[in-house]
Amino acid sequence: MFITPMVPVRSAAELSAPKQTQQPQQAAGGMFADIFHQAINNVKETESALARTQYQLATGQLDDIHTLTIGLSKAAAAGELVIQLRNKAMESYNELMRINL
Repeated sequence: MFITPMVPVRSAAELSAPKQTQQPQQAAGGMFADIFHQAINNVKETESALARTQYQLATGQLDDIHTLTIGLSKAAAAGELVIQLRNKAMESYNELMRINL
């Protein structure tokens, strides 16, 4: 009788994702860059949506003013997220620079 050794259960996302041949340090750096790029793209998208909503309000095409308020809140939150990501990245970098090897 053979007992199969236990292995960690992988999530569905890991199973469907293509295999990466990068080293862990490069993958982690790429993952942070992807998150940062997504946050910046989110800011661009929310800003353009806000500009469209403001245009619609100015031309009288917007019937509900709360859409503009929601757009303003989304744009502010997206901008704040990018600022906080930058601050945390700078704090991490400064902490790494303080480490004596």
